[in-house]
Amino acid sequence: MRNLLTSLLIIFLCACGADETNVGSAKTGKPVEDWHLSIQLPDTVLPVQLHMKADGSEAWFVNGAEKVMVPEVSKDGDLWRLHFSTFNNTVMLKQQDRRLLGTLTVVRRGYEQVMEVSGEPYSGFRFHQDPVAERDFTGRWEVLFTDDDGKESIAIGEFDQQGGQVTGTFLTPLGDYRYLQGDVEGDTMYLSTFDGAHAFVFSARMLADGTLEGDFWSGTRWHERWVASKNFDAKLPDAYSLTYLKEGYEKLEFSFPDLDGKPVSLLDESYSEKVVLVTLSGTWCPNCADEMEFLSNYFRENRQRGLEVVTLLYERVDTFEAAVQLGRALRAKHGIEYELLIAGTSEKDVASESLPMLNRVIAYPTIIFIDRNATVRRIHTGFSGPGTGRYYSDFMAEFTRFMDELLGEEPAH
Repeated sequence: MRNLLTSLLIIFLCACGADETNVGSAKTGKPVEDWHLSIQLPDTVLPVQLHMKADGSEAWFVNGAEKVMVPEVSKDGDLWRLHFSTFNNTVMLKQQDRRLLGTLTVVRRGYEQVMEVSGEPYSGFRFHQDPVAERDFTGRWEVLFTDDDGKESIAIGEFDQQGGQVTGTFLTPLGDYRYLQGDVEGDTMYLSTFDGAHAFVFSARMLADGTLEGDFWSGTRWHERWVASKNFDAKLPDAYSLTYLKEGYEKLEFSFPDLDGKPVSLLDESYSEKVVLVTLSGTWCPNCADEMEFLSNYFRENRQRGLEVVTLLYERVDTFEAAVQLGRALRAKHGIEYELLIAGTSEKDVASESLPMLNRVIAYPTIIFIDRNATVRRIHTGFSGPGTGRYYSDFMAEFTRFMDELLGEEPAH
């Protein structure tokens, strides 16, 4: 189905394309390399900045301080293919004079989300050309999301407004919403991000009492309402209290195949008397990618101290071969030198069955800290990545302190 959609798109785009291959300004003759993309969601539009080298050598998306490199960029005439190999998502774009037309295809387990995309030369704005802000959204907000079925979830919003421009993120018990960028027009804030996996748009109006009411859209299928009140003391549940071993268990046990199909277990000699970090993850998960970038660097710097890392991949594909392909792309992207194992599918109920000693699998990512005696010492649910600023710094500091403690211990004999 996906190949058919892609083929139809190419036929359509080529049929309505322009003759120019290296499209630029009629006035300057220079090719356009910076674009303002609009991704059409069901009830809103997601704006994002895209940079594409005119020669097709590279491309990236911009969300505030974040630059998201596209791993695979190809150009055939004036047809672009931007493929995120680890997420298995693709942007197809056709240049037509000073305009782009195309689609974003986001692959989910068992279905695809296809969104129309258009683009104009970038003019330095996200949502509004010259936003006039009447309210200040800067600060820490206690947030309640409610989905269309009435299910509620909590979060903390952190926003920094400079004039009409605003950046920020939402922190939740399961992770963060990464880098959000937008602006404030009148009494309403608009934020968005596209990082190859997430396609998020948030809006919120500030009411007379200073509270917020808004909407959150994700891809083609997800919508939530949200409300917020400013609260500098707002806190989330302790990330070390959510996932734990069931009563009677002290150790983590499993056997899953690596990317070559060889079974790997914590009982293997290579893990004996080592400090081991076991992470629950997935190639489709940007928060997991943030964690992998951090852990990959930490592992290279500390493996000689007796450290091992094992990542259990829970994927959104149906075959082992497809999961392996995604795992290898992930390894190459982050320079991962530790074990990646194919543990199963990403449905949390199914994942929980694969690790019956845990109360349940709550979030991707999750880190399980195991000492030199193979005893589980801590479990950290979720991950506050670099988009969360000081929360990321605080996590790194506490992580490093506790790892120094574990790595400094001697095994019992």
